[in-house]
Amino acid sequence: MAISGKKSIHEEAADNIFWTTMADLMLGLAIIFMTLFVFAMTGFTQETVKLQESQMKATEELAAKLKEAKIDAEIDRLTGNVKISNLELFELNSYELSPKGKAYLDKFIPIYLDTIYSKEILRDNIADIVIQGHTDSQSYAGLKTKDEQFAKNMELSLLRANSVAKYAILKTNYDKKNSEKLRKMLVVEGKSFSDPIIVDGKEDYNKSRRVELKLRVKARNFAQVFGLNFGND
Repeated sequence: MAISGKKSIHEEAADNIFWTTMADLMLGLAIIFMTLFVFAMTGFTQETVKLQESQMKATEELAAKLKEAKIDAEIDRLTGNVKISNLELFELNSYELSPKGKAYLDKFIPIYLDTIYSKEILRDNIADIVIQGHTDSQSYAGLKTKDEQFAKNMELSLLRANSVAKYAILKTNYDKKNSEKLRKMLVVEGKSFSDPIIVDGKEDYNKSRRVELKLRVKARNFAQVFGLNFGND
């Protein structure tokens, strides 16, 4: 009996029904995936916009309060960075806060923290409050290599950042109902001279010597920085 290699009409119809069903299933899954993706992105965008708006409001409010308190500061309305003139916190080569530095933090820290924590969506999306020390790249006498210079400046930058953090927590009169939040969020970093301030192609040593206070903010997978720069010698 001869065996035919051809399929019958009924077999071909069954195959077509199978592939049509599979194609419909794949199309349906693709539509569901795209719908979920659009929903997710829409929610992400809305949350991001709300966070950005809250950050901008906090920046404007902070600028107004610092001006009212007669704290000399230049605030970048786009990034939230605040630049303070040098010699505000430390004497040259020291990590001990100067009397002027303590007086500055006494006024600044409560304004900064209370303004941040007053914005619910901003407060709820803070990942870290980073106090970050920076030095200039000028050389210490007696240190021969660039690595030795970097390590010495790393120590100084970290000690400075820690001095600001310690004083802020223990001595300043910010709203203590936020103490637990602050303890969970506070991070201290030393950057040595890895991020100098360049003006007209040259390092500005006064501006390079600074402490930066930054907020790392997250909403789902979104992150922004809301930061402050304090110049010091």
